[in-house]
Amino acid sequence: MNKGFTLLEVMISLAIIGGLLFTLISSLNYHLSIADRQIVLTQIDILAHEKIYGMENNPSESRGKFPEPYPYIQYETRVSDSKYPGMLEIGVTVTDGKEKVLLSEIIAKSGDQGPGVGAGS
Repeated sequence: MNKGFTLLEVMISLAIIGGLLFTLISSLNYHLSIADRQIVLTQIDILAHEKIYGMENNPSESRGKFPEPYPYIQYETRVSDSKYPGMLEIGVTVTDGKEKVLLSEIIAKSGDQGPGVGAGS
């Protein structure tokens, strides 16, 4: 009786190992793409927050691109009257062409003071 494996057994084991390797590499690639997307979304979100925080003191509409190292990321700001009296709605849209982040905020109009502020004593 011969000891060893037949060609059929070797081919089946190689097919199983190949299938497992393909699944492993595909899964790794998928999870790396998810991690890369989350990095991009985090960068865009941070830039959007920086832009809207800057608008709180000087609400104005503008559009453009961020400076280096993010020249591929674009922004657009908007200012509109809010449905609440004496308030403005400011918003910013930041995109890299694939992903988009929209932020909006309600702020007091310039020169308006909150209730009770500046009232006589």
